[in-house]
Amino acid sequence: MKKIYYLKTCSTCQRIIKALNLSKDFTQQDLKTTPISASDLEVLKSLSGSFEAMFSKRAKLYKEMGLKNKILQEADYRQYILKHYTFLKRPVLVIDDQIFVGNNPKIIAAAKLALTNA
Repeated sequence: MKKIYYLKTCSTCQRIIKALNLSKDFTQQDLKTTPISASDLEVLKSLSGSFEAMFSKRAKLYKEMGLKNKILQEADYRQYILKHYTFLKRPVLVIDDQIFVGNNPKIIAAAKLALTNA
């Protein structure tokens, strides 16, 4: 499977898509128009190891809701990601059985390498 979860309105996501030169066989899912499903999120969790690994603590809502002052469990991270797309780190790239979460340059470089080897 080759898929990217991203926001069409996010310039960083757009820049990464362009830099990776994603081919037509890559499924692109705009999280704003097509929210992530519970089953898709479970697949991503199995690849990443946890919901927390995919949770964005930089989201505005994270601060507005006072979540940084709470102790969140895996079930909480799952619930928030399903509730609002802003809680999912973006972009999330799935290349076969590998997952790349976020826009860290090292992560994007690893995704690019995985694409060339795929």
